[in-house]
Amino acid sequence: MSQYLTVYPSHPQQRLLNRAAEIVASGGLLVYPTDTTYALGCHIGDKQALERIRRIRQLDDKHRFTLTCRDLSEIANYARVSDPNYRILKHFTPGPFTFVLPATKEVPKRLVHAKRRTIGLRVPDHPVALGLLESLGEPMMTTTMRLPGAELPLTDPEEIRDLVSNVVDVILDGGACGLVSTTVVDLTGDAPEIIRQGLGDFA
Repeated sequence: MSQYLTVYPSHPQQRLLNRAAEIVASGGLLVYPTDTTYALGCHIGDKQALERIRRIRQLDDKHRFTLTCRDLSEIANYARVSDPNYRILKHFTPGPFTFVLPATKEVPKRLVHAKRRTIGLRVPDHPVALGLLESLGEPMMTTTMRLPGAELPLTDPEEIRDLVSNVVDVILDGGACGLVSTTVVDLTGDAPEIIRQGLGDFA
């Protein structure tokens, strides 16, 4: 049975964020709120935790996970960012966007697109997510909290507890989230390309 921690959405309790970060750092799976949907996350370097996420969501090895970061400086550790792309990132982060960029060697190979050597990164605009990442001190591997066969992600934390408390280690209840995922923008070409329109308005 997972730990269920209720946090204030705008001013989350630091001790609860620290507890959740400790569980992630030790290999646990976490469900947490973001500025778009609830997300399922784990430690960036934990292969076993990643496989647990794949089993929960029934994902194949082609699914691309996102690295959720605290800020722009953290993104620069895991992606090669040109000056024009840096200006784009600075304008649109934090926010409801995932940006596809060339990966650096800091990214575990299992997270990188095999042929293109790219990685998706985002900085969420949500106090709980950002506070959690600050406590953890590094990015998390993340995917939307959506169950197999479902068209929409789970948005009610109590429903999430009922459905997945036996397969995750900690749930951060920050209130209800939305149903629309991030907008995904590919920044690896000559010009930005929207490859999934979501909540973010890339105008």
